[in-house]
Amino acid sequence: MYVFDVGETILRDDRYWASWADWLDVPRHTLSALVGAVVAQGRDNADALRLLRPGIDLDAEYAAREAAGRGERIEEEDLYPDVRQALTALRAAGHQVLIAGNQTARVAELLRALDLPADGIATSGEWGVAKPDPAFFARLIEFAGAPPDQIVYVGDHPSNDVTRAKAAGLRAAHVRRGPWGHLWADGREAAAADWRVNSLTELVGIAD
Repeated sequence: MYVFDVGETILRDDRYWASWADWLDVPRHTLSALVGAVVAQGRDNADALRLLRPGIDLDAEYAAREAAGRGERIEEEDLYPDVRQALTALRAAGHQVLIAGNQTARVAELLRALDLPADGIATSGEWGVAKPDPAFFARLIEFAGAPPDQIVYVGDHPSNDVTRAKAAGLRAAHVRRGPWGHLWADGREAAAADWRVNSLTELVGIAD
């Protein structure tokens, strides 16, 4: 069984950060650079928004954006090109495929609307618990309905995805993409992954 993280694993975050920059009325490059800075410091990516607007209430801003018709959007072009091919091939090989990551409940709705080749989709916003909290992976195991050692968690973030998955007894695959996946690709946490790939299509057949 394979469970996929969302941001920078199956989804590109370009639209996400661009929409925040536009909402906060700052140059997109400024926010992009701040995201890179907090990633390099090992901080939560939302700290980039807090640097721009100290004291920002993110929940309130999400609500305001939705009310203004400028809320979260996900379209086919936001998927990495290998997603449908890889998920389809894994299912054809007899694997169950799930998607679960740190995202809002609204993102879960938007992902389901894409009709992805997945057997289930869930987000931290729906569960009320997010990575790196160990309770996220406890909830994931329950969602999967399988023993931990039969689950491969696939993600870009060495700490949140690889280290935490392994601690919960899952196997882990690290995909080298996105700022976290590239910056920390050669670090100790990424090296602890059972598999390290550059494309999701490389996963087909590795855990048979």
